[in-house]
Amino acid sequence: MLKIYGIKNCNSMKKAFDALNAQGLAYEFHDYKKQGIDAETVKVWLDAVGQEVILNKKGTTWRKLSAEQQSAALGSETGLISALTTHSSLIKRPVLQTEQGYIVGYDEAAYQALK
Repeated sequence: MLKIYGIKNCNSMKKAFDALNAQGLAYEFHDYKKQGIDAETVKVWLDAVGQEVILNKKGTTWRKLSAEQQSAALGSETGLISALTTHSSLIKRPVLQTEQGYIVGYDEAAYQALK
């Protein structure tokens, strides 16, 4: 089964939900604003797709971090994991876990290729 991580009220998430529902694909939703996200899961994502894919530097959450906080997040994997678990809005959305791996961000073609 697919598992999708994100925040319910997000345009990218809505597109992802619509795409999954249109294809009749079953999925489990993990809302990390309400449920949080654990360091182990974040580490798996980082190992699978890398920091540049997971870390959302375009959002207001990143811009609101102090230079010291940004530096700590970029300075080590431990610092990055701490930042992502503390400020879950720093995680690009959605993160879709499939049997083949992860799709980060809404990619229409990748979602259409799911069966």
